[in-house]
Amino acid sequence: MGAHDTEIEVLADAARAALVREIDADGAWDADPVWREAFAAVPRHLFVPYYYVAGPRGYERRWGENPDLEARERWVRGAYADEPLATRLRDGRLLSSSSQPSLMARMLVALRVRDGDRVLEVGAGTGYNAALLAHRLGADDLVTTIDLEPEITESARQHLAAAGFRPVVVTGDGARGAPERAPFDRIIATCELPTVPRAWLAQCRPGARVLTPLATGLLALSVRDAEHAEGRFLPRAAFFVPLRGEGGAEPESVCLAGLPGRAREQEPFRFLLALARGTLDPREAYALWEREGEPGRGRYGVTVAGEHTWAWLDDPEGPYAWPLP
Repeated sequence: MGAHDTEIEVLADAARAALVREIDADGAWDADPVWREAFAAVPRHLFVPYYYVAGPRGYERRWGENPDLEARERWVRGAYADEPLATRLRDGRLLSSSSQPSLMARMLVALRVRDGDRVLEVGAGTGYNAALLAHRLGADDLVTTIDLEPEITESARQHLAAAGFRPVVVTGDGARGAPERAPFDRIIATCELPTVPRAWLAQCRPGARVLTPLATGLLALSVRDAEHAEGRFLPRAAFFVPLRGEGGAEPESVCLAGLPGRAREQEPFRFLLALARGTLDPREAYALWEREGEPGRGRYGVTVAGEHTWAWLDDPEGPYAWPLP
C-alpha cells in the first residue's frame, strides 16, 4: 500500500467515525445500540467505489481510483456523508443507490433483528446494508439479498467480498422473494413497492417482521401466517427507488390544482393521497385529512388478509380504509 493509499484509509477511518457520531446525535439507534458497532466496523467506501453527485451540468462522477489525490479525498469524504448516493444511472434515470446511512440505521433498528434470525433483503444495492446485517448477525449464511439486475448483484457480491462478507446474493425478482432460502424471520426492502407481495408472507415464519417502503412511508408488518399480516407505518418519510420487476409500478402523477396551497405543501397530506390513490380524489383526501386532525404517517397502517390488502387510518376495522393492489 502506497503513502497516498494509506492517507485515504486514514481519512476513511476518521470520516466513518464522524458519521457514527452524527448518527449517534440523531438518536437513530437509541433503541438498539448494537447497530452502532456495525456502522463503526463496516467500511462504506468499499461499497461505493464510484458514485454520482448532481451538479449544474448534470451528474459528476466521483471514484476511488481517480489519479488526482484531492479528487479521491472528495470521494471518500462523500462516501461517509449522511446522504443517499446515486450509484447507477441509465439514460439519466436512477437505477440504484446507497441509502442515507441514518435512515438505514432507523430501518435496521425498526426491523428488530434477533440473534439467529434469517433475513431477506429485497434490493441488493451496493451490498452495504447486507454487510451491516451480516456483521450484526455474525453469520453470512443468515443473510440473503436479492436484486433483479445481474450487474447490480455481481457488483454487490464483489463489494461484499472486498469488505470480508459473503452473504447469499441472488439475482431475481424481489417481489417473488427467495423461496429456496426460506423460511425467513425478517424481510427488509430497500426499494419502493405498491403493495405487500403475498410471496413474502408465504416465505416467513409465524411471528416474522416485514419492513418495506410503501407510498413514501415505511411499513412495519407482523406476520401471523402465510395469509395474514398487519402493522403500522413508522412516523418518518422515506423515499426509495421503485422496485423493478412484476411487483413494481410506475409512479403516477396527481393533479393538485384547485387545492389550498397549504395542502400542496404538506407532505403528510401527500402521503394520504398516495396511500388512497384510486379510492379518494385529491379534494376528498384533503377534506378527510383536515377533518381528522391532519394525521401523520404513524396513524396509518396496512392489513393483509387472504386475497385482500387494505390501508387504514387509526383502526383496521374503522371507517377509513382503502384497498391496495
